[in-house]
Amino acid sequence: MAGYLTTHVLDTARGKPAAGLSISLYRVSGNSHRKIAEAVTNGDGRTDAPILGQDGFKPGTYELVFFAGDWLRREGLVSGDVLFLDQVPIRFGLDEDNHYHVPLLISPFGYSTYRGS
Repeated sequence: MAGYLTTHVLDTARGKPAAGLSISLYRVSGNSHRKIAEAVTNGDGRTDAPILGQDGFKPGTYELVFFAGDWLRREGLVSGDVLFLDQVPIRFGLDEDNHYHVPLLISPFGYSTYRGS
């Protein structure tokens, strides 16, 4: 079985899923980034399908970019032209045929991530 990648986003400021947040996935090679997927979180803060499915899985370096600033503005959690957090990139490596889960916990002034299950 080939590996795959899932993600989800939780709004830690309000203790709920971050629905409607846009995400892009890039394959990284040196200084080159190639976008391979885009998704928007659903009502549970997850993407409807793996953001990287088994058919596209390859070991290597990847980067998820969460468009947090757009979402924080729409939710009324921040305002202004300059935000403390805007696009949140998370770079990581996939090296085995496993399920990788990379969640984002977000608030207007901080975030965290981890390898989930």
